[in-house]
Amino acid sequence: MLYEFRLSEIVPQMSGATIECIYAAIGDRLPMGAKLLDLSVDLSSAFAQECPPVSYYRLVLREAVFLRRFDAVPGKHYTLGEQVALFSTDATETLNGPIGRPVRCTVAGIIHHEAMWSGGCVA
Repeated sequence: MLYEFRLSEIVPQMSGATIECIYAAIGDRLPMGAKLLDLSVDLSSAFAQECPPVSYYRLVLREAVFLRRFDAVPGKHYTLGEQVALFSTDATETLNGPIGRPVRCTVAGIIHHEAMWSGGCVA
């Protein structure tokens, strides 16, 4: 069965997110609880202020899957609803079939760290 991850709304007023860190590669078997990626959400377009409201989040899988397609690149901005990754329950499953459902995952708020694409640019 194929599963996908599309960027969905994490906080109100967000229009997209930027990939900060990637923890997996195509072909990896990812167990439940595996980190997939970190991302940042910049709400400065919704709220004008001197210090832009930037938040950081980590996507963690809630089921074991194989990562089959991964379009994530650190620094790349995704809009809401854009597909980021495709997963399967079998490492050899064809990618031409229908997508069964979104992958089960959870999102956790995190603090900025130096391994992020934005590096030393602490918000």
